[in-house]
Amino acid sequence: MSYQRFSGSLLGLPKRLWGTLLFVLIFLFIIYQYISSLNRKIVVLDGSREKMEKAITKLQLDSIDISHRRLANPEDSDGPKRPNTDPQEDLVVFYNRVPKTGSTTFAGITYDLCVENKFHVVHMNITRNQRVMSLSDQRRFAMNITNWNEKKPAIYHGHVAFIDFSKFGIHKSPVYVNMVRQPLDRLISYYYFVRYGDDFRPFLKRRKAGDNETFDECVERGGDDCDPEHLWVQIPYFCGHHEDCWEPGNKWALEEAKRNLLHHYFLVGTTEEMRDFVVMLEVTLPRFFKGATQLYDEGRKSHLRKTAKKVATKQSTIEQIQQSHIWKMENEFYEYAVNHFHYLRRLTFESKDGEMVPKGQKFMFEKIRPK
Repeated sequence: MSYQRFSGSLLGLPKRLWGTLLFVLIFLFIIYQYISSLNRKIVVLDGSREKMEKAITKLQLDSIDISHRRLANPEDSDGPKRPNTDPQEDLVVFYNRVPKTGSTTFAGITYDLCVENKFHVVHMNITRNQRVMSLSDQRRFAMNITNWNEKKPAIYHGHVAFIDFSKFGIHKSPVYVNMVRQPLDRLISYYYFVRYGDDFRPFLKRRKAGDNETFDECVERGGDDCDPEHLWVQIPYFCGHHEDCWEPGNKWALEEAKRNLLHHYFLVGTTEEMRDFVVMLEVTLPRFFKGATQLYDEGRKSHLRKTAKKVATKQSTIEQIQQSHIWKMENEFYEYAVNHFHYLRRLTFESKDGEMVPKGQKFMFEKIRPK
C-alpha cells in the first residue's frame, strides 16, 4: 500500500496540524485517566463513609447502653465525685464580703488556715467589679459551688450581693457569713482608700490618686464622692439582686436586708469586734476555723490592710452626714446586725475572768423508742 506524499505534509495534512491533533489526544487521555482516578477515589470514600456511619451508630448505641447501665447501677459510674456522706466534708461557706469592712483581713485568715484544716478557699471575681450578676450567672454560680464536690469542703468569697440559692431548686444552700461596719467609718475609709491606697499594695495607683481634698472639704462644698448616697452599700449587699435593693433610701430594701440577715446568715460579725467574730466561728464552725483565734491574736492578720492616709473628720462634718435619711437607714441596719451578733454571742458564750468561754452542749436525746 502506498501513501501519496506531498512536500511538508503527511496524508495530505500539514505536519503542524498532525502535531496539534497528537497534543489534543494526549491531553484527552490524561483527562480520562484523571477522571477515572477520581471515580475510584469516590468509590473508596463512599465505602469509608459507610463504615464510619456504622461505627458512629455503634458508638451511639454503646453510649446509650452504658447510660442505661449507669442509671441502673449508679455506684459503677466513673462520673464526677459523689458528695461525701460526712456532712462536715460536704460543707460550703460563702462570704459575700462587703468592701472596706476588714474583709481582706478575714479572707487572709481563711487562706492561712486552709492547708492545716484541709479545705479549699476560692475567690469569686466579677467582671468590672459589679456587685450583682445576671440571672443566668446567678444560676451558674449557684450550681457550681454546690456541686463542685472535688473542692469541698470550701470557703468561697467575693464582693457580691446576697443570692437566694433556693430559687434555683438547690435544697442545701451554702453557709452564709459576713461582717458589717459603722456606715460613716466605712465611707470615710473608702474615700481615702481610692486616693492614697493602703499598705497591702502600696505601689498600686488608685483612681483618685493626686486628689488631696479632705473628706471635710468635700462635704463642705457638697462634692459627689462624699454624697450620703455612697453610704448605701451594706443594705443592698444583704438585700440582694432585686432592683429596689440598690435604690438609695428604699425602705423595703432595708427590711429585706434585715430578713435575709436573720433567716439566711449563719453569723454576721462587725469590723469593730472582729476578734469576737473569729472566736465565734472557731467554736461554731471548727471544721474551717480551728486555730483562727490564735492566728488572729498573733497579729499577722489582725491589721493586714490599712488605708495609707486618713485625716481625722470634724465633728461638725459627722453631724451633717448623720442628718441624712440614708445614713439613718444604714445605721439602723448596722445596729440591727450588731444587736443580733451580741444576742448570739450571749447565747453561745459566758464570761469567766474576762474571757469568753463556750457554754457547751445544753441538750440531749432521751426516751428513744423503740429501743
